[in-house]
This record gives sequence, structure tokens and C-alpha cells, in this order.
Amino acid sequence: MVVGTGLITLRLHDCRSLKGKRKVVKSMINRLRNNFNLSVAEVGANDIYQRAEIGFSLVGNDSSLINSKIDKIFNMAEDLGLAEIIDTEMEIIHL
Repeated sequence: MVVGTGLITLRLHDCRSLKGKRKVVKSMINRLRNNFNLSVAEVGANDIYQRAEIGFSLVGNDSSLINSKIDKIFNMAEDLGLAEIIDTEMEIIHL
């Protein structure tokens, strides 16, 4: 079994409140979840309204497939254009 995890750190320039941040983050989470069928959630920087951290995980049996999907997730998050991506992290664990 192969588990792939990722972390996307976002900078939200136009957000002036936590309500505005929540709208952008929820939109990105829903689009990623619907397109890739993965577990995804906001995992950090909860009280900072111009920054967000979104974490996700995938499970499969082929590490190259998991790696490819994680790259596609990072690319889609950037292509959405909802926020500036300032950092991405990826880890693949073989169990």
C-alpha cells in the first residue's frame, strides 16, 4: 500500500476577513475533492486571514501513479487562480 500526502500553502491577497478566506478555501477544497476523490482539509493557519494551508492524502498501490496524481493536484490548485501558491510539500509513504 502506498500513501501520498501533500500540503499546499496559499497566500490570499484580497481577503480582509476570515469569512472571505473561508469562501476561497472552501471553493478550492471542494474542487480538488470532486476532481480527484481525495481526502482534503484546511490544516493550518486557521486564524490568519491572508494565509491558508490545505492538506490532502491519497491511497493506492503504485507509487508512480500516486506521484503523478499529486503533481496534477498541485497543477490544478495553481490553475484555479483562487490564491497564490507560496509552497507545496509532498511525501510518499510505502506501508
